[in-house]
Amino acid sequence: MSLGPYASFIVTSYIAAALVVALLVAWIAIDYCNQKRRLREIEDSGVVRRSGRSATEP
Repeated sequence: MSLGPYASFIVTSYIAAALVVALLVAWIAIDYCNQKRRLREIEDSGVVRRSGRSATEP
C-alpha cells in the first residue's frame, strides 16, 4: 500500500488520533474509579441518597 508523499502525515495523524482516544478512555476509567470511591466515602459517613428513602418519609 503506497500512501504517497503524505505517508508520514497520514501515519502521524492516525497515531495522534489513537493516542487521544486512548487518553480519553483512561481518563474516563480513572474518573469512574474516583467517583465510586467518593460515593462510598460519603455513604460510609452516614449520608443517604434521597432516592433511597421510602415515599412515606419526609
